Amino acid sequence: MQLAQRVKSLTPSTTLAITAKAKALKAEGHDVIGLGAGEPDFNTPSYILDAAKRAMDEGKTKYTPAGGIPELKNSITAKLERDQGLTYTNEQIIVTTGAKHALYTLFQVMLDEGDEVIVPAPYWVSYPEQIKLAQGKPVFVSAEESNDFKITPDQLRQAITSNTKAVIINSPSNPTGMMYSKEELKALGDVCIEHDVMIVSDEIYEKLIYTDEDHVSIAQISDELYNHTVIINGVSKSHSMTGWRIGFAAGPKAVIKAMSNMASHSTSNPTSIAQYAALAAYTGSEEKVTEMKEAFKERLDVLHQRLIDIPGIECAKPSGAFYLFPNVKKAVESGGFEDVDSWVKALLDEEKVALVPGSGFGSPENVRLSYATSLEQLEKAADRIKRFVENHQS
Repeated sequence: MQLAQRVKSLTPSTTLAITAKAKALKAEGHDVIGLGAGEPDFNTPSYILDAAKRAMDEGKTKYTPAGGIPELKNSITAKLERDQGLTYTNEQIIVTTGAKHALYTLFQVMLDEGDEVIVPAPYWVSYPEQIKLAQGKPVFVSAEESNDFKITPDQLRQAITSNTKAVIINSPSNPTGMMYSKEELKALGDVCIEHDVMIVSDEIYEKLIYTDEDHVSIAQISDELYNHTVIINGVSKSHSMTGWRIGFAAGPKAVIKAMSNMASHSTSNPTSIAQYAALAAYTGSEEKVTEMKEAFKERLDVLHQRLIDIPGIECAKPSGAFYLFPNVKKAVESGGFEDVDSWVKALLDEEKVALVPGSGFGSPENVRLSYATSLEQLEKAADRIKRFVENHQS
């Protein structure tokens, strides 16, 4: 049977590939330290687990509206008002099967064949693939490492064509952890308004910030930007609920209605029990969220210092998320490796440390390390990386 062309064009996820190899080595009995995971290592808080159990006991196990239960939508609008000062109605909210599905559905209803979406690089691996699945064209704009991996208004302006439909802003970012300031967002937003370009604002890491900076949604800067923006968010990272698969989109009514119509023919609805769990997450205490954030900050401080002490590794300190994105070009060249991908493969083979090569994120000189694991494992991983680099120095 011949497969559809849109599927043939997809690039396999480098994150999943490295994770699969690490798991295979573990199954063989090797002491593998996996730093590729994009999820918190904490369990979902108990009050959220209790809410899910209660929902099951009360028989809330049936179909729900395609766009999510009204109670959860109410809690999302309250969260957006509380955290960003943004006012939305329930008609402007869709609950989805994870934030990834919110993005997928948005691109499906937004793009026609040949429409362009500007994707700042480094980028999360699924952005370009989802755009291609919607018959759109990802247009990559290289965010310079010297500018903390953030694109400039001039770069954005130069990338816009008559086919440009949207630009993606991911702040804090996966894979870099860097975050745009309010002033930087406004400058980018002015360009979007000037050219009538929609903004896809991926804010999934908004609760994981380790500096004194406040998270700013580009939608809160002005009424015009509010009307030009679709916010993507969810409970996966903030409340350690990756497996529950609950995300949401907030934006113009017409866009959200189209997304809800499409969801009714694809997923029917997000899992009912998971929706009630997410309701508890958004209405309950954030004490556990704060505890998790404090643990991540400690890990960031330790691992970042350990990495920059290794010859040939350079790494700016990020503001948020739970990733480091060091440049290892000098270590790769000093070690005589062909490229970063082969360096990463050798590190896993020799020292059993799994990182994700930056090539999958559009940045071939870098690697992504997740510090969503214990401090003890991170210290051990740093020792192994240092030994690996020293053993291969020419």
